[in-house]
Amino acid sequence: MQQDAASLKITRDGEILQVEFTSRKILDEGNIAEIGDALGALIEGELRPRLIISFAGVDHLSSAALGTLIMANNKIQGREGQLRLCDIAPQIYEVFLITKLNKLFHIYPTIKAARESLQNHGRSPFV
Repeated sequence: MQQDAASLKITRDGEILQVEFTSRKILDEGNIAEIGDALGALIEGELRPRLIISFAGVDHLSSAALGTLIMANNKIQGREGQLRLCDIAPQIYEVFLITKLNKLFHIYPTIKAARESLQNHGRSPFV
């Protein structure tokens, strides 16, 4: 099942929501606010959200976009969910390293690796 919201392409595969950006540059404040609202709605719609956010094709990312990702991560953790990031270009990954956000987020090289991580470690033994 696939749906589109704001600047996002959203695909559901079982319990996992896969989010992809449709723009190469995530810089505009209005666009970032739209993305934040769309992610918030996705997270609120899930009991224990399990999201993969793919950065495939994204060349530029603003600090405001990083803030939006941090807020989404906090919401997901508050709902006992899990977030995985993947397909991050080297120049963007460098920003994650400099800001030490690579310690906050679970980052994987591919969607497949992120999905396997959620499938292997994403389930609570109490569910």
